[in-house]
Amino acid sequence: MKPYYLIPLLLLSACSTTPKLTLHPQQTPDTSADGIRYPEVLHAYHVGRYADPNDDLIMHEQHVVYRVEENTRWNFHPGPADGNLPTSPSRDAAFAPAPVNDDILAEVNSQRLATTQIMLQARTLSAALAQFQSALQQTKTNLQETVMLRASVNQMKQRLDALESAQAQSPATSLSTTNATDDPLSP
Repeated sequence: MKPYYLIPLLLLSACSTTPKLTLHPQQTPDTSADGIRYPEVLHAYHVGRYADPNDDLIMHEQHVVYRVEENTRWNFHPGPADGNLPTSPSRDAAFAPAPVNDDILAEVNSQRLATTQIMLQARTLSAALAQFQSALQQTKTNLQETVMLRASVNQMKQRLDALESAQAQSPATSLSTTNATDDPLSP
């Protein structure tokens, strides 16, 4: 039974000596909030005088209205491989320039060349279209003049036909230029 009386002594000794646990907070590197979060984007708008849309009896004087265009948000870009936060704020990837290598540069140059050729063809096409439109306008003018000429020719034909029919219906009378009358008894 000797070993049983040692157990309470062990427990008492454990309670009497509590180890002092000291917590040392880990210090973050000196970084600004710009590297961790993207800032807000604010824009100021000048508003002139206007009547209140809810009440016609109220008029607002000109003033400036500030609008938050984009709220703050976290920067989710991974940090450096050593695990420390970056010391300089990183730029937003949407505004960072695209990486450039020889393949990308060759493709961009070929796209520029193709764009230049397309623009030249577009200019040629618009010049041809302008010529076509002027020719079409000239054709419309010629068509209108032709219709007017045909109408006047038809009117002249109708007049001529009317004159010919009137001449055929009336007997042919001789016109004398003297004052003598026709004597029916004369030989």
